Amino acid sequence: MDDTDHQLISLLRDNARASVASLAKVLRVSRGTVQNRLGKLEADGTIVGYTARLRPQVEAHQIRALMTVAVQGNRIDHVLSALRGDPAVSALHTTNGRWDIVAELRADSLEAFDRVLGRIRLLEGIANTETSLLLSTSKL
Repeated sequence: MDDTDHQLISLLRDNARASVASLAKVLRVSRGTVQNRLGKLEADGTIVGYTARLRPQVEAHQIRALMTVAVQGNRIDHVLSALRGDPAVSALHTTNGRWDIVAELRADSLEAFDRVLGRIRLLEGIANTETSLLLSTSKL
């Protein structure tokens, strides 16, 4: 990937519905160049899809949290695989330092959130967790 690809991806992150013509104009390249680059980025798996971002207040899942996870030994691949399969996990990040994984969680209610926490804490390979509820969002 070169600078043009990075700029294209940045523009798509801001507005995935931007037209090829408008992207070409901002990038100062031809529409064909943008179409070819998009095709290449999709074919090689760099771009895996396009989505709509919603304000947090609009989303059906009202309870949002970050869970930091310490993993026992070399079980990180097992834990990541298990967390990927959980519908309440919206994103996963591996980290360095005290915690091995940061998981973004969502649930419809506090009761559902409690079930999510219980389910995750029982996963084999998890040594410790710490969870913080997200109360508000300032910037998306």
